[in-house]
Amino acid sequence: MEQPIIVVRDLSVGYGDVPLLRDVSFDVRPGEIFVILGGSGSGKSTLLKNMIGLNEPMSGSVMIDGADIVTASGDERRAILRKIGVMYQSGALFGSMTLSENVRLPLEEYTDLTSREIELIARMKLSIVGLGLFTGHLPAEISGGMQKRAAIARAMALDPMILFLDEPSAGLDPITSAELDALIKRLSRNLGVTFVIVTHELASIYAIADRVIMLDRRTGGIVAEGDPRKLRDESTDPWVRQFFNREPAPIAA
Repeated sequence: MEQPIIVVRDLSVGYGDVPLLRDVSFDVRPGEIFVILGGSGSGKSTLLKNMIGLNEPMSGSVMIDGADIVTASGDERRAILRKIGVMYQSGALFGSMTLSENVRLPLEEYTDLTSREIELIARMKLSIVGLGLFTGHLPAEISGGMQKRAAIARAMALDPMILFLDEPSAGLDPITSAELDALIKRLSRNLGVTFVIVTHELASIYAIADRVIMLDRRTGGIVAEGDPRKLRDESTDPWVRQFFNREPAPIAA
């Protein structure tokens, strides 16, 4: 069996001395679309920030392709960061820069390529996400869905092994969201990239997820793991089935 590309072990995360998740452990397999989900305040985005080294966990490890991002520093940390790309919930594009200039940034930071080579790669990445005709546009000149695509193009600039997406469908209409889902599936299939995605959009989860973990703020851990369709239909946990079937909480008598 193929070795996991991400191994999270006994990870506890939170803010200050207040833990949000305790002793969380899971693996992500190469090439899969892995989704982290849960209700509001369950720690989805916080877990993601710890996995990409943006926050430091209280304890535990996050092994990315065999190296622990929690303890790595210097050149070792830079080597890990080159293997991952991140799309933040807002897209986080620089408004004063064109789409091409936004995608160029990681290449200018992490490579010794010439300006011409960097521009060529930036245009290629934008073409892959369907924005080849918009390289000179500013983020404010394109739609929200196109901004998300541009952010994915920037996350792919260094040809990472893993793409982390934080709420990619947030703020999008159903059609644009479905188009983004189709792009993610196409990138996964054609490029073999591993995706780790935070979302609570059920339609997207059913459309793209190979496997999910579900966080529960009541227990501070993982309450369910597996194929979302099986969890919806077969889980013995009433709360899990309620979530996946989009049912309201029962009203107390």
